[in-house]
Amino acid sequence: MTNKTRTKPDSGKRSGSGAHAAPLNDTLLARALLAVRGKKLLTHIGLILFGLAMLYPLLWMISSALKPEELIFREQGLIPTSITFENFGAGWNALRHPFGHYFMNSAIITAGAVVGNLLACSLAAYAFARLEFPLKRFWFAVMLGSIMLPLHVVIVPQYILFSELGWINTFYPLIVPKFLATDAFFIFLMVQFIRTLPRDLDEAALIDGASHWRIFSRIIIPLSMPALATTAIFTFIWTWNDFLSQLIFLTNPDVHTVPVALRTFLDSSGESSWGPMFAISVLSLGPIFGFFLAGQRYLVRGIATTGLK
Repeated sequence: MTNKTRTKPDSGKRSGSGAHAAPLNDTLLARALLAVRGKKLLTHIGLILFGLAMLYPLLWMISSALKPEELIFREQGLIPTSITFENFGAGWNALRHPFGHYFMNSAIITAGAVVGNLLACSLAAYAFARLEFPLKRFWFAVMLGSIMLPLHVVIVPQYILFSELGWINTFYPLIVPKFLATDAFFIFLMVQFIRTLPRDLDEAALIDGASHWRIFSRIIIPLSMPALATTAIFTFIWTWNDFLSQLIFLTNPDVHTVPVALRTFLDSSGESSWGPMFAISVLSLGPIFGFFLAGQRYLVRGIATTGLK
């Protein structure tokens, strides 16, 4: 009897404490969820504000391209009070040639650079990733070290060399080096990607009598499309936006590219044509956005998989 009478109050206490603990746990869980949602909300608000800050110069340039030139620096808002498209026509025909001529020059140089990097860098990457040759690690280290060389260090020797070859005011200085695998960054990117591919495919092809060129063209290249797309997109953007190299090697207005031609709208000693310059700048962004959107999914895959073992 005494044991039974003792156990009853204990069981009652346990049941009572459990009943009080359940609402407490629910309250703590609700607070935790609220804190997580609050952090996510603050994160999203911060990213939106950061994105708007990054987009503001682009939006301001588009807005300025649609304003009359006398209102560009007078109005502070992004929404123009008066919209005009005269800046596009004035900018297109403002220089020695219609601006389509400079777009064509940029397209030729950019296309040659993309093809050269895809061909030469992929071959060099295959050699470093799959072949064995003397001093392989040494040459790989030299290749990586060349990434740290700034353009200003090599631009003068390059100019002297190309001047001796008679290549100044031609597209050769901007295209031919790409076919010699001079962009070490893309070699390293593709080396890391090729190393993620299973060697069993190479070994099976070698057993079947395939040569290294056949393995490279039939196995490595089709499987390396994300890395190749990443190389093509970055090469296109960097070459299209390149100003210093094109300014140095292309001094003749007939071979000017889009970045160099846009510079002629600015005059440090006279009047600058801001409206036409902003209008043509907006048009010059079209090929970049188009090429990026066309290869966006390959770009994400290439960056996500490069370097994974």
